[in-house]
Amino acid sequence: MAEETRAATEDRAVRRSGPGRVLIAVYGVFALAAGARAGVQIGTNFHEAPVAYVLSAFAAVVYIVATVTLARSGRTSHRIAVTSCSIELIGVIAIGTYSLTDKAAFPDATVWSGYGSGYGYVPLVLPMLGLLWLWRTRRPAPAADS
Repeated sequence: MAEETRAATEDRAVRRSGPGRVLIAVYGVFALAAGARAGVQIGTNFHEAPVAYVLSAFAAVVYIVATVTLARSGRTSHRIAVTSCSIELIGVIAIGTYSLTDKAAFPDATVWSGYGSGYGYVPLVLPMLGLLWLWRTRRPAPAADS
């Protein structure tokens, strides 16, 4: 048990150091920005572009989950962080492409519209950096007893 606690502490320290700390901070800022944007849009103009505004709210949830799980240690948090970053990357590519090919479907922008162009394309790059960081800081699986 003490070995697991020590490994979790080391894992958390590595994930929260240097680039990991910056990554967690950027995800936190995007969670706040996307959540605030979606909240205002849903609260004031939902009838104008409901799909776009719900997608912005979904993006905010993905950013919140990524922020929390990137900051936590353990295999479960690591798996959830990989999943959330993967969902984010797929979402940015899918919504980005769809928003450019069918502009009528998105009368107002989402966080992921145009591959995140409204946010300086950070939404496109962020999940790639997150997945790279998670890959670099993963803990090897324990050796099987033979």
